[in-house]
Amino acid sequence: MKTLAIERSVLSFGACHDGAWAEKLDLDGVGRIVVGTGPGSFAGVRSAIAFAQGYALGRQCEVLGLTSAAALAEAGAQRAVVGDARQGKFWIALFDGFKLITPVFQADGDTLEKRVPRNMQVVSPDHGRIGDKLKELFLERYLGEAIPDAVGLLRAAEANPALLAPDPVPIYLNPAVR
Repeated sequence: MKTLAIERSVLSFGACHDGAWAEKLDLDGVGRIVVGTGPGSFAGVRSAIAFAQGYALGRQCEVLGLTSAAALAEAGAQRAVVGDARQGKFWIALFDGFKLITPVFQADGDTLEKRVPRNMQVVSPDHGRIGDKLKELFLERYLGEAIPDAVGLLRAAEANPALLAPDPVPIYLNPAVR
């Protein structure tokens, strides 16, 4: 069975809304879709999940969710993926190879360094916004920018199917603003 992976958590504003990304997908023979659930771009994650669910309705294929941070996990590596959760907070996903150690969680700037085990490398999809802070805190352990993509998502899904969740929903770090 062919598996299609869709990862849209890190996008520029224009790339998120133009819809051209969907035209580039190879949909022939797809029996399962793995979609990145974030954290990340609200519009990117929501559009990817909506596309996957809509396509699956017509083709009756399975749709599974996986945290987008898993696309940055590495076999044999202890790795922390750290992103910008805004308002002085950071989101963190901790991996031992392709095993997610804890669900994605948040930390404030004062506790960030303590929340990442000392044996872990650190990467971030949000280097442009928080890279300087991560360099300062983690020194040589900070490997720099890493952007989740569909290839990494599929690699993580194949390496550890236990990470896959039925009925994918976006990872929301904060409650909706009313």
